[in-house]
Amino acid sequence: MDTLDMVQTINAEDATVAAAVAQVTPAIAQAVDGAAERYRKSGRLVYAGAGTSGRLGVLDASELVPTYGIKPERAVGLIAGGRSAMFSAVEGAEDNAQLGADDLLALKLTPDDVVIGIAASGRTPYVLGALDYANTVGALTIAVACVPDSAIGQKATIAINAVVGPEVVTGSTRMKAGTAQKLILNTLSTGVMIKVGKVYQNLMVDVLPTNQKLVDRAQRIVAATAEVDAATAQAAFKAAGERVPVAIVIAKTGSDAKTAAKLLADSDGSITQVFTKWNAEHDTNN
Repeated sequence: MDTLDMVQTINAEDATVAAAVAQVTPAIAQAVDGAAERYRKSGRLVYAGAGTSGRLGVLDASELVPTYGIKPERAVGLIAGGRSAMFSAVEGAEDNAQLGADDLLALKLTPDDVVIGIAASGRTPYVLGALDYANTVGALTIAVACVPDSAIGQKATIAINAVVGPEVVTGSTRMKAGTAQKLILNTLSTGVMIKVGKVYQNLMVDVLPTNQKLVDRAQRIVAATAEVDAATAQAAFKAAGERVPVAIVIAKTGSDAKTAAKLLADSDGSITQVFTKWNAEHDTNN
């Protein structure tokens, strides 16, 4: 093949991935509901995988912190072999089922937690060991694989088996399988964050303003959500100590930071619930 043919061949294979994921959306929806229920009880999202699958789990977990303002301990990515396995292979780690169990034991897993086992082949021993241990604890177990009737799916409460077919480079599961896993994990974790009130309409209302770009975005979110001008949004953002949800409530209700924080706490952190209550009282008062 010439280079263009090569690239188009890879692209054509990639184009089949979304259709494969579409086939498992009912299972993803079930996983979102189950995980959100546990998360509301202060449970954690724990991802467990090896190689590419492990790296994708670590990526999804780490991105939830700045995107949705959650505490780092609420989303944990485990990769067979530990941190060094993010950058180079750790010999034998993925074949060690006990290591998967031990990593969860070290986290002091509880029945309120959610364990998401990820393996393109659907049979990685590290993931199987993690799911076995999670089941003994009573945690919700979810399997993400890219083969039909996967071994990890048989271990899990909810099986998500997106069958993407052979890779364009045989065995290179960082390609179609990795793309499918990324799509599934994105949808799963985003769905949980939406369910627990971290999104209002289509806005990330709990984003952490860790740089100037995110500060600007946060202020625009405050303005759009509370339907106020830029100056009002900026003042509310400052008064809230750069806590976006608090700033939104300040801008919407005219309350001070302490009152806004209490309104949020009384509504389980849901801006939608705050707005609903405030609008009802506002309409009554009028």
